[in-house]
Amino acid sequence: MKLDALGWLEAGAGISRMPSPNCDPRPAGEAICLLVLHNISLPPGQFLNGFVGDLFLNRLDTTADPWFSNVVGLRVSAHFLIDRHGNITQFVGCEQRAWHAGVSVFAGRERCNDFSIGIELEGTDDLPFTQAQYDRLAELTDCLRRRYPLSAVRGHSHIAPLRKTDPGACFDWPRYARMTGWPPDALPNEIA
Repeated sequence: MKLDALGWLEAGAGISRMPSPNCDPRPAGEAICLLVLHNISLPPGQFLNGFVGDLFLNRLDTTADPWFSNVVGLRVSAHFLIDRHGNITQFVGCEQRAWHAGVSVFAGRERCNDFSIGIELEGTDDLPFTQAQYDRLAELTDCLRRRYPLSAVRGHSHIAPLRKTDPGACFDWPRYARMTGWPPDALPNEIA
């Protein structure tokens, strides 16, 4: 797995691109030092239906499901989505700022989108993620750490605790840490 000059994954098996308009330039000179893990499914608990991609591309038919009334007008994206089969869709090049974290704080710094890369795992807070997702997440993490000075990884719940709960209680942080070799000081406190 390899990134091009703009931070897009090169084409490969199980890797696709769907450029989202929900991004903008990072602040000049901002180092990318934080990896943020999320979960998402639309509607909640339903998978592999394309709705997440439609949301990130601003083309979600909000009449397709009653729950979608909750996301009318929402403009969000992430750099990557890993589906239940381990396929990766990239929506924003890593050199750009994806709109994934919202109001957030890490180590006293606000606006985590400025200095982070966001990875969405297709899932929910209360369902286990698949082995294929962990395998691809570990592979992607390794690729990103080779390119960027990532010094920490957090869940969305760690940087926006009053608003968010993802990646949720079913995300296996110790397993992910073993697979990726993050040092203890790079992990959330309760995991390290």
